[in-house]
Amino acid sequence: MVFVALTLFAAACGNDSDDGDDAGADNTEATETGADEGADEGADEGADEGGGAEAVGNSLVGICPDPLIVQTDWFPEPEHGFTYQLIGPDGTLDADNGIYSGPLGDTGITMEIRAGGPYVGFSPPSAQIYADENIFMGYASTSEAIQNSAALPLVGVMTFFDVGPQILMWDPEQYSFETFEDIRDSDASVLYFEGGAYMDYFLGEGILNESQVDASYDGSPTRFITEEGIVQQGFATNEPWRYENEIEGWQKPVDFLLINDAGFPNYQSALSVKPESLTEDRECLEALIPMFQQASVDYLNDPEPMNIRLNEIVTDLNSFWTSSEESHAAGTAAMLDLGLVTDGDNGYIGDFDTERVQRMIDIMLPIYIERGDDNVNPDVTPEDLFTNEFLDTSISLGQ
Repeated sequence: MVFVALTLFAAACGNDSDDGDDAGADNTEATETGADEGADEGADEGADEGGGAEAVGNSLVGICPDPLIVQTDWFPEPEHGFTYQLIGPDGTLDADNGIYSGPLGDTGITMEIRAGGPYVGFSPPSAQIYADENIFMGYASTSEAIQNSAALPLVGVMTFFDVGPQILMWDPEQYSFETFEDIRDSDASVLYFEGGAYMDYFLGEGILNESQVDASYDGSPTRFITEEGIVQQGFATNEPWRYENEIEGWQKPVDFLLINDAGFPNYQSALSVKPESLTEDRECLEALIPMFQQASVDYLNDPEPMNIRLNEIVTDLNSFWTSSEESHAAGTAAMLDLGLVTDGDNGYIGDFDTERVQRMIDIMLPIYIERGDDNVNPDVTPEDLFTNEFLDTSISLGQ
């Protein structure tokens, strides 16, 4: 099995990279099987059994771009399930270009979802949005939005993840870590993708020692399997389940800590648009963002139809990235079991918290400024980076 672990995937999957061109210092997915059969009874039931989300009977012809193009950050996977849910399992795949398209509910327009990674030269969605004026929105993490706040400014309009899935993982037969400082005080080498924004924070705060970190990680599981004393970057929605169940040469449990729990509250792969879209495309966003919210609820309440289709898409793409129906089910289950996708503190899905965004600015802005990064706006504020104005506060996951 070909497995380009979490950060190659991270490399394209909504990255926290320190280099705006870097495809990825952050991403991957998995953990425990079986999605939570309907996120919670309090959640909206929405779309018909695995079908695309409905547009509440409203036409978006002449209101939204047609096709409405969304740039993702990697191959199709459960982290993207809420976006693919808007089309549903009956869409059409252009395997050569990694494009999945189909009707956007009954809105009268077509939606087009573009895979990232090799299909865009491992360029992050933020760069793609500015390189191709036809792309309406894409995925961007808060750290990336801060880093590119002057050169490639983006505004988050909805976040699927309330807690980022990125982790550090290890062999529980060798180590028993309870904190990141325990990792620091051990003899472990920490493998990560070069350019990871979280690692700048970890080193700056003394959470890890510079002498123990190794930026040579390339996504391969080889060193984790063959060497002792390895801690490795990953995604809670991918590696833990895949290493235990699918990665040849391992197939036993791993343990992990969420990067979020070290005081790095990054919003991973948030749906983002150019600042001018807030005014120029306001009517479209007012109708569209609640549809993304509802699609998120629908997907998590009944993930199996879309997860099966996502695996079919990956198979038909016939590239180095692989998946399985079981790993997709496990990834969706992990989102719920670990509280990665929730209604947050407000009782509805998709919102950003101002204090968390300010915390990310306080962490990352000094790093980028000290580095002399010309892409960053030294006066960036949370209001520059997100808005909750298009969210429907009645759409809840019930968690």
